[in-house]
Amino acid sequence: MRVIALSGVLVVLTAGTLWAHASEQGFVLLLPTDAYIAAGGATVAVTIVLLALLPGGLAAALFRPVAVLATRGVTLRHLISVLAALSLGVLVWRGLNGSRDPLVNPMPLFVWVVWWIAMVSAQGLICNHWRWSNPWTGPAAMIGRLTGMRAPLRYPRRLGVWPGVVVFLAYAGFLLADPAPADPGRLAVIVGLYWYVTLAGLLVFGPAWMVRAEPLTVLMRAYGRMSLLGRARGRLAIGVPGWKVLCGPKEGLGLAVFILLMLGSGSFDGLNETFWWMGILGINPLEFPGRSAVIVPNLVGLLVANAALIAGFTGCLWLGERIAGGTEPLARVFCRYAPTILPIALAYHIAHYLTSLLVDGQYVLKALNDPLGRGADLLGLADYHVTTGFLNTPDTVKMIWLAQAGTVVAGHVIAILLAHAVAMQHIHSTRRAVLGQAPLALFMVLYTVFGLWLLASPRGA
Repeated sequence: MRVIALSGVLVVLTAGTLWAHASEQGFVLLLPTDAYIAAGGATVAVTIVLLALLPGGLAAALFRPVAVLATRGVTLRHLISVLAALSLGVLVWRGLNGSRDPLVNPMPLFVWVVWWIAMVSAQGLICNHWRWSNPWTGPAAMIGRLTGMRAPLRYPRRLGVWPGVVVFLAYAGFLLADPAPADPGRLAVIVGLYWYVTLAGLLVFGPAWMVRAEPLTVLMRAYGRMSLLGRARGRLAIGVPGWKVLCGPKEGLGLAVFILLMLGSGSFDGLNETFWWMGILGINPLEFPGRSAVIVPNLVGLLVANAALIAGFTGCLWLGERIAGGTEPLARVFCRYAPTILPIALAYHIAHYLTSLLVDGQYVLKALNDPLGRGADLLGLADYHVTTGFLNTPDTVKMIWLAQAGTVVAGHVIAILLAHAVAMQHIHSTRRAVLGQAPLALFMVLYTVFGLWLLASPRGA
């Protein structure tokens, strides 16, 4: 089963040579990618077939964690959070008073590269660092200790995660449709105000505000269930990505919808840059009129893409439940299987932003070399020049695209294995579990093909 989980990467790596597109660099493929897309889809399909033939308990065994060592509570957690808040304050100050160039000012670099790309990816791949690195829990604990203040109100349980869903959609809309999401001054104002509003919510409603109404924490906690490291029975444990989904509590409908939005918004983030989307809008990608010209189409597209994904996912679950002869309410089935989408969402996030990390990460190093903009040379990089030369070399471009494609296929394979393990927890019949999963499995195969097409599609601005 571990070989199956890695087979997607193997098949993609054994395909032939091509020029590739990655992230936002505007590459156009010079050779067909049909073989790559077919290989990725076939790998996922073969995984499904093998699950139907192998004993049902193997999928659950694959996700069984291995305890490594006993752990104790970390007393420095709030201190690290306070340091994160102070660092954020410095970034906001630099955003308001530093260079207006988003590739020089550290504010947009740290928000969009360090946090949105690197820290989110590390949260999903390695461990739940957000418990320490978020910039709110430490300051709130410090205020509570100094003033003796306790949260005066109780967060309304009936609201659930729905406030976080709404704010996350607003965040995705800002990222995709705002004319200048990387403008240092505007970003500093937005981030600073958001920090104060979130801190106020935490002080008024307590920790429930963070885990239900604050979308960044909801997102990071969701991705944290994909990480290799975690705690199991009071011990540090390691397992195949997704093992915490099987050990975690039952999801509510709001969080299940939130997880689907993570995938849908990430997918549209790639789709809205393609020549295909610009053709739908009647725009020549070589004469792009600017982001302000596509604000409304991108916002509408974001909502439609998410609605279509939720409808398709729900339809496949409904059909699978009917085929398997189940009688459970559709909402309960939706909540059960929504977390199995997390491997796909994380894979798309990593693949989509890989090239941005490789290029903009160099600007981050330059910013760290002189964090206050006073001519310092802390890392000895004063004479270093950011390069994109590796994007003009066939071998390195091929390596980047293969890494992206392998990540996408591996994410889909893990998602199918995880969905099968979830099914076996509730349906103690391999035949019924496979029958019930058939529509969802077909959905994942088609989404694999779609994801690889997104990576291979030429893009505009």
